[in-house]
Amino acid sequence: TLIATIQEERWSEPPRRGGWSPGEIIAHLTMVETKVTTVAARIVQAPPIRVPAWKRIHVPIVFVQWRGIRVKTPIPPDKELLGEKHQMLERFAGFRRQTVALLQENQPRDLGNYRFSHPFFGSLNLYDWFRFLGFHEVRHTKQMQENVDSRLK
Repeated sequence: TLIATIQEERWSEPPRRGGWSPGEIIAHLTMVETKVTTVAARIVQAPPIRVPAWKRIHVPIVFVQWRGIRVKTPIPPDKELLGEKHQMLERFAGFRRQTVALLQENQPRDLGNYRFSHPFFGSLNLYDWFRFLGFHEVRHTKQMQENVDSRLK
């Protein structure tokens, strides 16, 4: 995998042209996944809130992975989450297990009835939010690959 090719001494090193180091990218992904899973776990504890149809319309989530437009994140990496590569990857994997557990626990329910807002996409249901996490990871994997490629030039 891409992560396996990144040496420990390069983990905290930002790319030559600026941007986030691989460690900062993983910190950001960890923060976003934690936030989404925490909010989702909280809102499924209550009955879903009805949202008018016009508020359910949003840009397709698949665009999250597209790197053609660069946007500044509302959630920059928390420096407290930065550390050694293996520790950061273990932490990220732990939060991913919590996400999967939440989905498994709620498998019999219709999570399409539960929603909360994204700063760019608007009101998303929980299925959209969990697809968002996947596309968001793809986006930042591309970013990490661009960083690795820039070092080879």
